[in-house]
Amino acid sequence: MPPPPPPPPPLGRSRRRGSRPDTAFDPALDDGELIIVRGRFARGRWSEARTLLVGTGRDWDRRAHRLLALAEVPSAADWAGDWLLVEPESADAAVLLGCARVVRALRPGATPRDAAHAREGCLAAARLAPEDPTPWLALLLLDRGSDDGRDETGRLFEEVRSRHPDHHHAHHVMTALLAESSPESGHDPLHEVYDFAAWAAELAPADSPLAVLPVIAHAERYRVLVAAGIEPADPAVSEHWTGRRARQVMKAAFDWWLEWEHDDHPRHRVDLNFLAHAKVREGRTAEAAALFHRIGDHATAAPWSYAGGEPHAAFTAARSYALGTP
Repeated sequence: MPPPPPPPPPLGRSRRRGSRPDTAFDPALDDGELIIVRGRFARGRWSEARTLLVGTGRDWDRRAHRLLALAEVPSAADWAGDWLLVEPESADAAVLLGCARVVRALRPGATPRDAAHAREGCLAAARLAPEDPTPWLALLLLDRGSDDGRDETGRLFEEVRSRHPDHHHAHHVMTALLAESSPESGHDPLHEVYDFAAWAAELAPADSPLAVLPVIAHAERYRVLVAAGIEPADPAVSEHWTGRRARQVMKAAFDWWLEWEHDDHPRHRVDLNFLAHAKVREGRTAEAAALFHRIGDHATAAPWSYAGGEPHAAFTAARSYALGTP
């Protein structure tokens, strides 16, 4: 019998002291047009953001991706506010302003007043753009990160789904939230996060990237179990990624990727990072290597931070392990 593959690296610890990561966690991912417009928007040139959003049309996943990346600009709320003053009936300006206020409300040091302001902005945007799920996604993100005791997550998720049933980002948010329930139940195969992910994957069209959602659920549950001290962070001694459920979930997701890969989806690289992370944890280096080649430099902080380590170092170590580089 051939020798077993070497265990995955201890993800999250840098191999060389002082080494610098060669990747950047850019929320724009591989959207080159967005990156150019975002740079100009950061200097107050909001008219080019307007053109970008008009061109995006009703591609709701891409629209949300672009709006939230623009909202990450530190001065986004100011520039979107200027735009809305000039064009008070602009739904694009209103949605961008709402998203920018949500991003501001979720930053460290934000106040309850910031959250209330963000909520008002998103509701105003929803009135101007009743068919757009993005204001509701922004409210879902606000609710997810809020400490004010408000819990409207389920209702907000349904507001998104009623407008776009296969909304990629909203399903990821709900998966992360559901994974956090009942950590004491450990590896319960009937945990609600697994039911939710399987339900969403089965309900989606055959070519939908929601087919990968069961892998997302498995990773999110792993994050919760590591944080609770139930699951070890060291993949060499963890069974989370080698059990029957893990093998079934990852094989189905990888087979879907081989057949249906949609590299034009705006959050395509998010799914690839989760798949690569799972394959590294499973010790399937050849499959992981194919995924890393597709990822390129478009790493995402999640799920590489899920063992409690530094995500840049975790991504770099995993990529080196998969590609066979020292």
